[in-house]
Amino acid sequence: MLRHTYASVLLDAGESIITVAEHLGHADPAFTLKIHGHLMPNADKRTRAAIDAFLEGPADEPGEPATGATSG
Repeated sequence: MLRHTYASVLLDAGESIITVAEHLGHADPAFTLKIHGHLMPNADKRTRAAIDAFLEGPADEPGEPATGATSG
């Protein structure tokens, strides 16, 4: 039960399945995904957010001060 809880906390926090597999001592991340994959309820939301951020591009152009930077 503790291993399952450990895996669920890490996966829900967005940790990679490869890292979780290593922490659990699984030789194959596919095994970890098969057993614990249902514990990734926010994966779809994180995926959309990652793609949205990529498509928006960098917030600042090179050579320009970062947003919110103060001169001084």
